[in-house]
Amino acid sequence: MRSAVAVALLLTASLGFAEEDHPPTLAIGSPAPDFTLPGVDGKTHSLHDYDSAKVLVIVFTCVHCPTAQLYEGRIKKLAADYKDKGLTLVAIQPNSPKALRLDEMGYTDLGDSLPEMKIRAEYRHFNFPFLYDGETQSTARKYGPVATPHVFVFDDHRILRYEGRVDSSPREAYAKVADARNAIDAVLAGKPVAVAKTPTVGCSTKWLYKEASQAKEMQEIESEPVTLKVASADQLKQLRKNPTGKLLLVNFWATWCGPCTAEMPDIQKMYRMYRHRPFDIVTVSTNFEDEQKGVLAFLQKQHASTTNYVFGGTDTYADAAAFDPEWNAADPYTMLIAPDGKVLYKHQGAITPIEVRRTILKNLPDDDYKGQNAYWNSR
Repeated sequence: MRSAVAVALLLTASLGFAEEDHPPTLAIGSPAPDFTLPGVDGKTHSLHDYDSAKVLVIVFTCVHCPTAQLYEGRIKKLAADYKDKGLTLVAIQPNSPKALRLDEMGYTDLGDSLPEMKIRAEYRHFNFPFLYDGETQSTARKYGPVATPHVFVFDDHRILRYEGRVDSSPREAYAKVADARNAIDAVLAGKPVAVAKTPTVGCSTKWLYKEASQAKEMQEIESEPVTLKVASADQLKQLRKNPTGKLLLVNFWATWCGPCTAEMPDIQKMYRMYRHRPFDIVTVSTNFEDEQKGVLAFLQKQHASTTNYVFGGTDTYADAAAFDPEWNAADPYTMLIAPDGKVLYKHQGAITPIEVRRTILKNLPDDDYKGQNAYWNSR
C-alpha cells in the first residue's frame, strides 16, 4: 500500500505539476486571462462579468495567512474608496486547502476551503467578490501570484498595468508608499504607471504539489508519542492556577461521553495549529484510574500528543471541585486560562470550535507577528 505522501506526489504529477513548479507571474502589458470561478455568494463569476469596470483590480489573497489578514482592511478600503470612480475589485483565493499544513495555521481561525472563505467573508464584512480557485488552480496558474496578497491592476482594455504589493509594508503604520493606489490613480487618469512591478511579501501560494507536505505532516503527527498520567487533587488545583507560563486550554472529557469524544479531534487540531506559539492544551479524563487502558487507547486513536491526565482519586466530585469548585462535574468541560490564572473562557457542554479558536487568537500575544492581537480584537 502506498503512503499518503506517495499518493500526493502521484496526484500532483498526474495533474502536470512538479515540485518547485511555480508558474511565471503575468507580464506587464498582458491581457487579463479569463476565469470562471465559484464565489462565496454562491454564484459563478467570470472575467466578463466585470466588463463595465474602468479599472479591474484582481487580488490573490487567502484566509489563513497573517499577512493577508492584516491587509484585509486596506483591501476593503481600496474597494470602497474607488467604487464610485469605476473600479471593481475582485479577490481570488488561489491556495489548495490540501496543501496547507496545520503548523501554518497558527494565526488563523480557518483554512482556505470555500466553506471557510464564506465564514471569513461574513465575519470580516468583505465588500468585494471573493472567489475560490483552490480545486484546480487553473486561474492562479495563468496569473502566477507569488504570495498573498498579490495585486493585479488592469485598465479598461483589460491590459495589465501593475502587479505586486498593496503597499510598502504589512504594518500599516510603516507603509509609506501606496503602490496599488498610485497605479490605480495613474490608470484612471490615463497616465503611465510610474512603478509597474513591485515585490510581494506574504505567505507563499500553496500550489498543488505541496499537498505532499500536508501528508508528510500527518505522518509526523501520527508518529508522536501519546502518554497518559494520573492527576491527584493537588495537581488539579495547580493546573487551575496555570503553571505553564502560556495560554492554557484545559478540556475535561470521558470515554463514555459522546460529545466529549466527538469534539476531541477539534481539541487536537487546535493543539497542532497553535502549539508553536505560547499556548498549550491539557486534557483530563474524568474516568477512574483503573480505566486508564481504555482512556489511553482512545487517545492513541486520536494521536493525542497533548499533555493528558486521568482522575487519580476514587471521588470524581472531589477531583472536579479541586480544579473548579463551581463546576458541577458534568462532561465535557473546557476552560481557557491566561498565564496569570485569569479565566478567559469556560464552557460546560460541547464547544463551538471556531468560537474557541477566536478566543485563543484574541488572547495570544503579538509574540512574533505584530498586529495579530489587534486584528483578532477588532471587526
